[in-house]
Amino acid sequence: MNKSKSNKPQNNSRAHSSLVTDGYERAPSRAMLRAVGFKNEDFSKPQIGVASTWSMVTPCNMHIDKLALKTAEGIDRCGGKAVVFGTITVSDGISMGTEGMKYSLVSREVIADSVETVVGCEGFDGLVAIGGCDKNMPGCLMAMARLNRPSIFVYGGTILPGCYKTKNVDIVSVFEAVGSYANQKIDRQELTEIESCAIPGPGSCGGMYTANTMASAIEVLGMSLPNSSAQAAVSAEKENDCAEAGRAVLELLRLGIKPRDIMTKKAFENAITVVIALGGSTNAVLHLLAIAHAVGVKLKIDDFTRIGKKVPVLADLKPSGRFVMAELVNIGGILPLMKILLDAKLLHGDCLTVTGKTVAENLSQVKPYPSGQEIVRSLDRPIKNNSHLVILYGNLAPTGAVAKISGKEGTQFTGRAKVYNSEEAALKKILDGTIQKGDVIVIRYEGPKGGPGMREMLAPTSAVMGKGLGKEVALITDGRFSGGSHGFVVGHITPEAYVGGPLAIVRDGDSITIDALKQELNLNLKPAEIKKRLNSWKPPKPRYTMGVLGKYMNAVSSASLGAVTDS
Repeated sequence: MNKSKSNKPQNNSRAHSSLVTDGYERAPSRAMLRAVGFKNEDFSKPQIGVASTWSMVTPCNMHIDKLALKTAEGIDRCGGKAVVFGTITVSDGISMGTEGMKYSLVSREVIADSVETVVGCEGFDGLVAIGGCDKNMPGCLMAMARLNRPSIFVYGGTILPGCYKTKNVDIVSVFEAVGSYANQKIDRQELTEIESCAIPGPGSCGGMYTANTMASAIEVLGMSLPNSSAQAAVSAEKENDCAEAGRAVLELLRLGIKPRDIMTKKAFENAITVVIALGGSTNAVLHLLAIAHAVGVKLKIDDFTRIGKKVPVLADLKPSGRFVMAELVNIGGILPLMKILLDAKLLHGDCLTVTGKTVAENLSQVKPYPSGQEIVRSLDRPIKNNSHLVILYGNLAPTGAVAKISGKEGTQFTGRAKVYNSEEAALKKILDGTIQKGDVIVIRYEGPKGGPGMREMLAPTSAVMGKGLGKEVALITDGRFSGGSHGFVVGHITPEAYVGGPLAIVRDGDSITIDALKQELNLNLKPAEIKKRLNSWKPPKPRYTMGVLGKYMNAVSSASLGAVTDS
């Protein structure tokens, strides 16, 4: 047990539920709870909410109803009373490249708000949340941070890879096959065959894309049980993880350990370190900033630069690498990687976790990866000596942008701008051959406010790769990238075009330079010309004025602050 917590006063395990169910005046509440299965003895037990993101909207979440029941069984067996409730999910993979994708990042806020609402309203004493697709995870963590009641996150698990011509394939393989088909590298039959085998069943997208990146980050933060991030969606290990989370949340309740005890600045530094070592998604920047905001930790995008200078990329995982998450699971998941980083003094070992133990204590008995494995390299032969997540500044990004530079595409690119005011317009020109070697594709008015919703640009980046232009063109945007995106790409450009950021005044043919070594993104024009264009710029009309997108546009902050709505 972590010594710093051993003498902590024990909290009332029913501090919240007792206000709902105790006393003669709460008889109406008890009457309603009897109807949903409460017995007399249940009213004296701590109530634990189980937030299920189950949905048949996406394979990422189609199995989570069963996992939620396993968690509830674990809670009930250990003396608590579980109450399962639902929240939404959307599918990035299905909506990608469409108007519907504007709701994706918005769903993170809806999930956070809805989980907070149910737990707060119903008086649950603790929370276990189970997530699968990308936005479930940060959304649930944001709710846990706001509520600050004993909580554990359970990852729904990774999908097993599909197989096409003896090679592992996944959803990104399908997106890239679209580009190959447009470039006449494959025929329609081959495209259909790839489409038909890429998604074999339940689980989150299989590379080190956003879901697996965030699952890993949350485990390292200390908010998931060890190895929760590295289990197949359909497996005995994942069922055991759910049941054990039920037991563990009651232990947290007994000890009075809450999310704000766990999610400290040092814990976020640990999460950033492992995200870099894994070669994780650019979305981790956005989501970790948002979770830190919710928990009251002062995390900034420059912290990614500071940590990235000393942390190498070690994992050879898709999209830039060769292997999928299921293969990392088979060699032990992220725990041996964390042990490597801890031994090198790149992790803070004294951070508390949901086990009630520290990071160092959790890792004390972890065995190294098996000899001969090629998925995770040693520190003395990294894939990249420093971070692939590069925070850029410059006259095109005065308050920052996020680049994903694996090193394979180079570290510097200068080209001529091809400017598009929407993702759809850019994708059309990529597929029809308008985009050529040396172009910098500029996609603007896709930021948090301008979209609204900050769509992911997986369709355009995959089309570029499928066209064989991955090293020949660059793509910059005030939108986001999928964790599956790779190539010379820069996103999260701030201030975004919609609020008058310099991206708004770029014209076709302008010269743009991306320099990962200098960490700069610049429009190669004289300051006087930039000022002249900005003075003559007029904001476009909002695309949405009502409904959830309209509300989001009015509330959302800059991507450099995490695109949060309660700033």
